[in-house]
Amino acid sequence: MKLWDKGYSTDSFVEEFTVGRDRELDLYLAEADVLGNMAHMKMLHSIGLLSDADCEALAEGLKKIYRQVLAGEFTIAEGVEDVHSQVEFLLTEMCGDAGKRIHTGRSRNDQVMVDLKLFSRSALIALQQQIEELFEVLMAKAEEYKDVLMPGYTHMQVAMPSSFGMWLSAYAEALADDLLMLKAAYELVNTNPLGSGAGYGSSVPLNRTMTTRLLGFDDLAYNSVYAQMQRGKTERTVLTAIAAVAATVGRLAQDVCLYSCANFGFVKLPDSFTTGSSIMPHKKNPDIFELSRAKCNRLQAMPMEVTLISTNLPSGYFRDMQLTKEIYVPAFKEIGDVLRMVKGGIEQMWINRDILSNDIYKYLFTVEDVNDAVAKGVPFRDAYREVGIRVHEGRYEHDGRELHHTHEGSIGNLCLDGIAEKFVRHKFDYSTALQAEEELMQ
Repeated sequence: MKLWDKGYSTDSFVEEFTVGRDRELDLYLAEADVLGNMAHMKMLHSIGLLSDADCEALAEGLKKIYRQVLAGEFTIAEGVEDVHSQVEFLLTEMCGDAGKRIHTGRSRNDQVMVDLKLFSRSALIALQQQIEELFEVLMAKAEEYKDVLMPGYTHMQVAMPSSFGMWLSAYAEALADDLLMLKAAYELVNTNPLGSGAGYGSSVPLNRTMTTRLLGFDDLAYNSVYAQMQRGKTERTVLTAIAAVAATVGRLAQDVCLYSCANFGFVKLPDSFTTGSSIMPHKKNPDIFELSRAKCNRLQAMPMEVTLISTNLPSGYFRDMQLTKEIYVPAFKEIGDVLRMVKGGIEQMWINRDILSNDIYKYLFTVEDVNDAVAKGVPFRDAYREVGIRVHEGRYEHDGRELHHTHEGSIGNLCLDGIAEKFVRHKFDYSTALQAEEELMQ
């Protein structure tokens, strides 16, 4: 069954090739499609293109479909192209001719676009919440272990004293900055393309401001051509934000893989977060962090995949954009799964409180010695040379001194409150969107 059926058949392979994975992936868009239909239906009624009776019947039908979607009972029937077709066919079965009227003033182009916008909005809200959960774990651990020292490295060589609090809160602050990318993506997503039709508007006197308000969008995508040109741009922008988060989390995962190996022994993962070897009885492998690292690398490639699909297309809609859905929709589950795994691993990770007793880390304190000499009036370059000679000649020893670092961002002053405030400041507010969706389906 096809909405565009004109009485002739299509080659079966052509149909398979053009439909692609839409029937599978469109299930993720079902909730958004019902919301878009409800707003469009109310708007058509307001301009006199749907009767009171039709409006009431369609509202009841859409609410029934919505409940099926939320209960996981909604399916796209065999032979139906996509979610838009399935919803319209169901409405026609339930409401008769009223179901045939609901598409007035629309194209599947603006239906797809509004579905993607609403799906993306919900997915970004969920993603921000997942990032916040990992952020809170990192901050709590940073506070708990802020006085536990560990070696810092540059060029993978022992460098200067660090702490577990400094290490963990570094990634927390990185996530706070990643929210700026997420916030920008959310603001692009939260504009209304409904009413742009196939890309050139409609002779029907649509009230696009009304559907914008009903769906809780912040603003319109005003120009009908540009509303359709946002396809590809929206996915690329959102995936770029996801890639920023993935870059942070992937780097954290690499640190855990490195620090948990026996050569370092800085941290130890709980047994439930490791896997074994088929031949070596002693092995406890950090597979969840290795897979998280790999998935984060793959996520960082996705913006370029979408770019290569959509680059150099002229204005207007093209079927090329269908392929972006195969990259875009699964990305949210992938980053969500990674965040959940990494959060659990960090939360339960054991931390070595006695790393620096090992003599291989004695050179961590050379800069402390230089600074001590400077404080006594020795020129920095002379103090640097004197300590360097002692290291070179094998005469350097350190006395396990207490460290007194006080400036902002140092191991003695992590500014955890400032990082927490930054995270809150960089979050986006989605209360209007949730309220609008709730009111729309009442």
